[in-house]
Order: sequence, then structure tokens, then C-alpha cells
Amino acid sequence: MSPAMIRGLLFLLVITVASITSGARASRSIVFLPQPLSSLDIINTTSNQNARCSFTVSIRTSCSSPALTRDQISLAFGDAYGNQVYAPRLDDPSSRAFERCSRDTYTVYGPCTYQICYAYLYRSGYDGWIPYDVTIYGYHTKAVTFTYNVGIPSDTWYGHNYCRSRAVKSAQNLGWSLLSIGSTMLYTIAGLFRG
Repeated sequence: MSPAMIRGLLFLLVITVASITSGARASRSIVFLPQPLSSLDIINTTSNQNARCSFTVSIRTSCSSPALTRDQISLAFGDAYGNQVYAPRLDDPSSRAFERCSRDTYTVYGPCTYQICYAYLYRSGYDGWIPYDVTIYGYHTKAVTFTYNVGIPSDTWYGHNYCRSRAVKSAQNLGWSLLSIGSTMLYTIAGLFRG
């Protein structure tokens, strides 16, 4: 292999790494936007005997939200292994829940989970309540915050699912490892042809 060919291969490797890096950055910004979910299999954990762990859920209402809301708000969250916690009807107009620029904190019970990686809100009503973020604290898990700060459609589960991103990150790490091995091999080959 001539030195010109080796330089050409190294150039192609650099271009490939640059395009993967810019593509990964672009996809990360999309992942953080909440998305609608066509359907969510709700596991009712309020009367379940497996409901043995408590979670603290803190929901901040956006300052862009209506001053008061009569919307009905429910929450479902869980881990990548099918453990789900469902909190129906967190709203309570008499307690002034979900007022503009406020924070409401709830204790929710459900099955114990591994690291929480998804959270979906369900809003039903006409007031147009806008959540800012949802933070979930579990006994065996790190606190996790899911940022919304957008109006969520009525009668639709809407939120974040980072469970799938673990597989994507593993694939990206494998890709970077293969590129690293490939570049090391090219440098070794280039050294052999120089010497």
C-alpha cells in the first residue's frame, strides 16, 4: 500500500468520525423533546400487592400555564424492565394544585423499580395546563428530571422515554471502539510501509 493510499484511508476515517460525531450531536437534541405516545399499557399499582416502594414526585407548572386549571392530570413512570408506577388523578382544584409557576409534591406508591427512565403525563380537559418539569425520587434510584415546558395535548400520554437510548448509546460506543481499532490498525500499517 502506497503512502498516498494510506493518507487517503486516514482522511476517509477522519471524515467518517466527524460525520458520526455531528450526527450524534443532532440526535441528542431531538431526544430531549417530549413526545406523544400512541398507547400506554397502564398497570394499576394502587391496589396491587407489589406496591411496596414509595416515590416522591415533584411537578413544576410552567409560568406560561393558565393561572388555575381544572384539567385532570395523571402520571405513569417506570424503568426499562417493565416495572411501572401509575398515579391517576393527581389534580385537585380545591387544593389549588398545578397553579401557574408552582411546584406540587406527591408521594406515590408502586412496585420497586430500577433506574427510572420514562415518564408520561396524561392531561384531560380544556384549560391547557402546561407542565415545566417532573422530578422523581426513588429509594433505590437516582433522582431523574423530565423537562417539558410545552403544552401537552389533551387525552394523550405525553412525555419522555430514555430507556431506548441506552441501546443507542451502547451501539454508539461500539461504533467508536471499532473506529478506534481501525485507526490504530491504519497507523500500524502506515508505520510498517514507512520502515
